[in-house]
Amino acid sequence: MSDDMETINQMRAVTISREYGSGGGEIAARLAKRLEWQLIDHEIVERVASEMGTSIQEAEARDERTEGVLERALNSMVYLNPGLMGDALPVAFLANEATYRETVNKIIGAAAARGHVVIVGRASQVVLSPRRDVLHVRVISALEQRVAYVMQREGVDQAAAQLRIQVKDHDRARYFETEYHRKPDDPHLYDIVLNTTVLDLESVVDVICLALQQKAKLLAVKTGELGPATGMARYTGQPEDFRPPAVQDHEVD
Repeated sequence: MSDDMETINQMRAVTISREYGSGGGEIAARLAKRLEWQLIDHEIVERVASEMGTSIQEAEARDERTEGVLERALNSMVYLNPGLMGDALPVAFLANEATYRETVNKIIGAAAARGHVVIVGRASQVVLSPRRDVLHVRVISALEQRVAYVMQREGVDQAAAQLRIQVKDHDRARYFETEYHRKPDDPHLYDIVLNTTVLDLESVVDVICLALQQKAKLLAVKTGELGPATGMARYTGQPEDFRPPAVQDHEVD
């Protein structure tokens, strides 16, 4: 194993938040493959649907709703660690949204503790925000490029692609704001925000790997010693762009 990978493997997880149609899911899959980490995404829902004796179509239909995002997280984590749920069926946790959310949070935390996972969505950037050994990524793109992506990937026309993007983004944002009282596009939730309007998917994976490596190198540094002021000397003079508190300029008659 290279020195770079040894450094990266000090990190426990990457969370990928994405605008629908930005390529975030594909980026997560490529990243997991490159790192040889576990991907927690849609294909695990398919595996759980098979083991639970339900159809993939039924699982995907639930996943279209706001509640479906939670359900997918739960199913994915049950697959990763069935012992966490004991003999209880996942459906038992759907009756109470608070219990369901708490269960999802608990299992996402357990997955990160297990380590070397790439988690797509599920508000994992909020759930795992206290952990310094997790990298949080947001993938965005211009609407025009997202529409083109959905048209190409899903074989739909422009109007259908745009409607699908609007519905998906709305559902995700509503769930996020309702359950976690945060907005998914808040940049302070992320270590890096990457724009696939100007970056190809492989380049995005490259940047994420570099960010993983650099964040891992700072794990031993105390939190209070991090930040933009680290190693910076005081300005020798007054900053040129400094302006005192606004003073009203009054026109002279």
